[in-house]
Amino acid sequence: MQSFPKPLSAKEEKECIIKCRSGDQGARDCLIERNLRLVAYIAKKYNMGDKDMDDLISIGTIGLIKGIDSFDDSKNIRLATYVARCIENELLMMMRSDKKSSRDVYLYDSIGSDKEGNEISLIDIIEYEDEDIAERMTMQDNVAKLDYIIDNALSPREKDIIILRYGLQGEKERTQREIALKYGISRSYVSRIEKNALNKLRKYYEL
Repeated sequence: MQSFPKPLSAKEEKECIIKCRSGDQGARDCLIERNLRLVAYIAKKYNMGDKDMDDLISIGTIGLIKGIDSFDDSKNIRLATYVARCIENELLMMMRSDKKSSRDVYLYDSIGSDKEGNEISLIDIIEYEDEDIAERMTMQDNVAKLDYIIDNALSPREKDIIILRYGLQGEKERTQREIALKYGISRSYVSRIEKNALNKLRKYYEL
């Protein structure tokens, strides 16, 4: 699947929304382009194997555009949260339309299977926890970035200690004393290594 530009910062997004509401076509295009990753993220959820991913993204993009054009920034809701609903609505309408081409649609009708072969119905997709998709995407990006920095910026010992200390990459969280016993060093030495490693991570993470 193609890659998309990163989302706007909160400040950039706010500026674009204001310009867009004033009729700035460039700002509108920017909001659309910078939210395409959100479209792709949601489209994956609806990829049952019988639709081309690019087609799903195209349909989701229609929902994105509708969301941006109808977004009311005076209401207490984030743009990403609002357009995510619009994207999902557009994809659901497509699925209902496909279903009705053969017969009436019912919420409990099967619409396909997931990767494990389990049957999925419309109700399975509609009934889900109200999550902040944008926040989840940001968290996934941050975790991936942190893993990359840990692997490339720290020495092997620093990496092991940080992973054990904070329970990263599937490891159980350990105390400084437990780590000291494992490596046969003092707890204060573990503390110094940890502090130095954290300073490195902070420096590289902010680049």
